[in-house]
Amino acid sequence: MVKDGKQHIQSLNDGRSMYLDGKLIKNHVNHPAFSESVQSVGKLYDYQANPQNLDLMTFESPKTGKRVSRTWQLPKSLPELIQRRKALEAWAELSCGFLGRSPDHVGSALSGMYMGLDVFKKSGDRYAQSLSDYYEYARDNDIYLTYVIINPQADKSKSAGEQAESLVASIVDEDAEGITIKGAKMLGTGCPMANEVFISSIQPLRPGEENLAFSAAIPLSTKGVKMLSRKSYEFSSVSTFDNPLSSRFDENDAVLYFDEVKIPWERVFVSKNVEMASAQWHQTPAHVYQNYQCQIRFMVKMRFLLGIARKIAETNGIIGFPPVVEILGQMAAEVSMVEGLVEAMEASGSQRGEFFVPNPQRLYAANVLTQQLYPKFIQSIRELSGGGMIMVPSSVQDFANEEILGMINKTQQSPAASSEGRVKLFKLAWDAVGSEFGSRHLQYEMFYSGANMVTRGHSYRNYNWQRALGMVDQFMAGYDLPKVQSPAAVLMPAA
Repeated sequence: MVKDGKQHIQSLNDGRSMYLDGKLIKNHVNHPAFSESVQSVGKLYDYQANPQNLDLMTFESPKTGKRVSRTWQLPKSLPELIQRRKALEAWAELSCGFLGRSPDHVGSALSGMYMGLDVFKKSGDRYAQSLSDYYEYARDNDIYLTYVIINPQADKSKSAGEQAESLVASIVDEDAEGITIKGAKMLGTGCPMANEVFISSIQPLRPGEENLAFSAAIPLSTKGVKMLSRKSYEFSSVSTFDNPLSSRFDENDAVLYFDEVKIPWERVFVSKNVEMASAQWHQTPAHVYQNYQCQIRFMVKMRFLLGIARKIAETNGIIGFPPVVEILGQMAAEVSMVEGLVEAMEASGSQRGEFFVPNPQRLYAANVLTQQLYPKFIQSIRELSGGGMIMVPSSVQDFANEEILGMINKTQQSPAASSEGRVKLFKLAWDAVGSEFGSRHLQYEMFYSGANMVTRGHSYRNYNWQRALGMVDQFMAGYDLPKVQSPAAVLMPAA
């Protein structure tokens, strides 16, 4: 039986420690700060479990024969990679691309690590076996994983190891049973709807920072795990009509504090190994697969935003204006570019042993360009809207007042929509680009894959410089300094 929404939501009632607005939330699944977003994730699993979608969304576990999410599929060819992408694309469409940390994100990273078991074996068979066993457990139980792999910012002029004691999560003890960690990590995106958390560091570590160099996975209900939630946009939303995105897709972010949390060895994949802490991401397909998932989701999100932009132009009666056609044409070209990059990283992928991996060069190019594209795209939507996103009724309650409704019908006119339809569209547009939820997504899309210098560094390291430089060298080898007589020889008369 394929995991469905009811099963997943039931699994979240595990007594985890989630803090919000100065209180410990005892039942976060039904709390108005999280409940609708939890239900939205449940719908992902319901979609997956629908008999009509089983071939699209699932495959047979090689261990149990049970059908599980294609998140865990390990493609061995281009057709299998595309098959997997279509499943991830279908999931992203259910949230219009606004669930950035959906189950397929960290699942993709873990699957990439499994593809690189040979790398883990270099640090010891025990760690490779632990990772292999955990991947199979997560796959066969369709575990929803999130991760915390960034250190609290604190003093950014100092390295992680130079920060105040107990700030950054680190190993404070180990014994025959496992390791004990203490300190904090961020950004725990999706913690209210995930089952477990992968704890690690994606930021470079230095020799001497071995206590920070670990990777492990534990249930979010583990004793000592404390989640400090940011403000809930879902809790602040007025209604689905007024906040159609933030009321249902606020996946939340949290700082996780580990108060002397004991982790058994079978859940530890890296321990006190600075080199391995980096290698797990960049010498295995993990980083490529996790960001490939991001680009699939981003592609879906951009299509949705492009639809909003086009609909705004139609609703405002400006769809025929040449400058508007120019703006929409530019936006359409940008979305097509993202689609093309996803297809290119697939088509130019290569084998890593038995597994097929997207092209890193194309992938990191996409990361760099989409970081720059998103704010520009949002600005174009703002320009097309003008004051339309601001001059809307205060809330859905205005439609219940006959006097106000009459004025709404007079002031919210459109050649392409009813007054209600016009308000509905601009409420959606504002939630996507102008609300706190929308602003959070702007920040997310600009930095989820790292600061600009980080993503550009990945692009630099993965580009085929030999090809580019070879062309220059070959061309320059075709000519040389001409042999000419010196000026003195030219002026000197013959003897």
